Amino acid sequence: MRCPYCGGSDTQVKDSRSTEDDTAIRRRRVCLTCGGRFTTFERVQLRELTVIKRSGKRMPFDRDKLMRSVQVAMRKRPTPPEQVEQMVTGIVRQLESSGESEITAEEIGNLVMEALKTIDDVAYVRFASVYKDFREAKDFEAFIGELAQPDDTDTVSHDQ
Repeated sequence: MRCPYCGGSDTQVKDSRSTEDDTAIRRRRVCLTCGGRFTTFERVQLRELTVIKRSGKRMPFDRDKLMRSVQVAMRKRPTPPEQVEQMVTGIVRQLESSGESEITAEEIGNLVMEALKTIDDVAYVRFASVYKDFREAKDFEAFIGELAQPDDTDTVSHDQ
């Protein structure tokens, strides 16, 4: 493991422990060259995933990029970071266990939107605005109108 401060390759693990949800190992490290301290996380990866972008370009799946996108949507929302971590871990597990090694960016976006919709409506709309490339206020209006429409199962007759 290279030191993020000096680039030295001589680092030592000082402490290891599982994360709260047992999906990763957190390791505290110290660089023996410069003395810098940093943390790394080790996660299980079931398969190598490749993302097929809308342009057709193929890129390796990046869990950290997914996490950053979700965190941007969740910024200043009252959701515990652990819940966001669990959501992202769940999405990654769904992708890895799908049996496919190539996943479209659209599939990932749809999974994120499904998950955000159950957690926070504002984050859901924020993510959708970027994912669906809203250009004008009327795009938001139409999307929020769809969100606000009750399901048929939610309607109750009050004519009794």
